[in-house]
Amino acid sequence: MTLLSILFILAGLFFAFVAGIGAIRLPDFYCRSHAIGVVDTLGTLVLILGVMFQFGISIITAKLAFILIFIYLANPTITHVLMRAALRSGLEPWTKKVRS
Repeated sequence: MTLLSILFILAGLFFAFVAGIGAIRLPDFYCRSHAIGVVDTLGTLVLILGVMFQFGISIITAKLAFILIFIYLANPTITHVLMRAALRSGLEPWTKKVRS
C-alpha cells in the first residue's frame, strides 16, 4: 500500500507541476484556465487518492473522500463560470496570426 500511495502522490504532484507550467506558458486566459481547470483537478484528485491509500480505512479517509467529491464537482464548475464571465465581459480569445 505504501508503494501505491507513493506512486499516486508522485503522479498528483506531476500533474500539478504540468498545470503550473501551462499557466505560465500558454498564451491567453482561456488556454490557461483550461490547463489549470483540467490538469489541476486531475492532479489534486490523484494526490488525495494517494493520501487516502496512505491512511487506510479510517475517519480521515472518509473526510478525504468528501473533499475529493467536492473538488471533483467544484473545480470544473468554477473554471466554467470564470471562462464564461470573461467571454461575456468582452475578453477576446487568442488567435494565431497567419503570415501571408
